[in-house]
Amino acid sequence: MAPTRGDEKLKVLTGNAHPRLATAICGELGIQLGQAEVGRFRNGEIRCLVKESVRGTDCFVVQPTCHPVNDNLMELLILLDALRRASARRITAVVPFYGYARQDRKTRGREPITAKLVANLITVAGARRVLTVDLHAGQIQGFFDSPVDHLSAVPLLVDHFRQKRLKNVVVVSPDPGGVARARDMADRLGAGMAIVDKRRPEPNVSEVMNIIGRVRDKVAILVDDIIDTGGTIAEAARALVDQGATQVFACGTHPVFSGPARARLDEAPLSEIVVTDTIPVPPEQRPQRLTVLSVAPLLAEAIGRIHNDLSVSELFDGRVSY
Repeated sequence: MAPTRGDEKLKVLTGNAHPRLATAICGELGIQLGQAEVGRFRNGEIRCLVKESVRGTDCFVVQPTCHPVNDNLMELLILLDALRRASARRITAVVPFYGYARQDRKTRGREPITAKLVANLITVAGARRVLTVDLHAGQIQGFFDSPVDHLSAVPLLVDHFRQKRLKNVVVVSPDPGGVARARDMADRLGAGMAIVDKRRPEPNVSEVMNIIGRVRDKVAILVDDIIDTGGTIAEAARALVDQGATQVFACGTHPVFSGPARARLDEAPLSEIVVTDTIPVPPEQRPQRLTVLSVAPLLAEAIGRIHNDLSVSELFDGRVSY
C-alpha cells in the first residue's frame, strides 16, 4: 500500500454504525480517526458536527447501513452532506454492507427498486465514489453514476480455510444465485462445487429441494454473501449431512443474524461459522462456533490506493497481500 502515515490530506470519519471497524482501518493506515460528532436531537432527528477542518481533504466515511438500517443510512447521508458543505476535496462513502441491496429489481407490479433509490441518495448527498464489499447483486454498481470499488471477501475466507488444511473439500452454493461466488472459492481452494436447489415461498422462508453435485464423503463449505435469519444455511447444512457430507462449515461476508438466526445456527450441524466484521455482531446475537475475520486491512489498502490515485482492481482478485 502507498504511504499514508501522517498524511494530513487523508481523513477517515464514521457515524455510529461501526466505529470499531473505522478505528481499525485508521490503525492500518497509521492515522487518527476524524473528529465527527453524530448524535440525536430530543425529537429523534440526527445531529452531526464535523469538529475539524476538512477543506481540501480526501474524506472517507465508514458507515455500513446495517441494523438499525434507516438510522445508519441517514447518518451516512448527513455526514456526506456535512463534508460536502465543509469543502472537502473528494468524499468517498465506505459502505462495507450495503443495505436494501436485496431490493434490486422489480419482480411484480408496483414494487420499488430501493437499491437504486439508496444509490441516488448517496450520490446526491455528496459522495463522489463508493467503496463496498460483496454487494448482494453486482448490478448495483451500475446504479451509481460515480465510480464504485466493489471488493470481495472471498480471498479472506479462502485464506482461513487454507490454514485448516482440509482434505476432500467441496464448496457449496446455498442457492443458484450464488454460483459465481462458490465457483470463485472452489477455484481458489482447488475444490469441487455443488449447488443447493431450493425454492423460497416467501421472504426469509426457504425450502431445500435438491443438491446438485457430489457431496458424499466430502467436507462441505457453504458460502453466501449474507447470513440473515440463518434458515437457508441451517437447512442446507442438514441436507448436506443427509447426503453424506462428513463435515459442514458455513461462511459469509455479512453477518446480519436477524430474528431466530442464533438459535437456528446453533442447532444446525455446523463445525464452524466464519464471517467478516463488515457488520458488528452484538454478543447476544453471536451463535456458537463463530469466527469473525476483519476486513479492516482490505478496506485500508483500498482507501490508501484511492487516496494515492492507484489501481484498486488488483484487490478484486486478492492478488495484493494486505
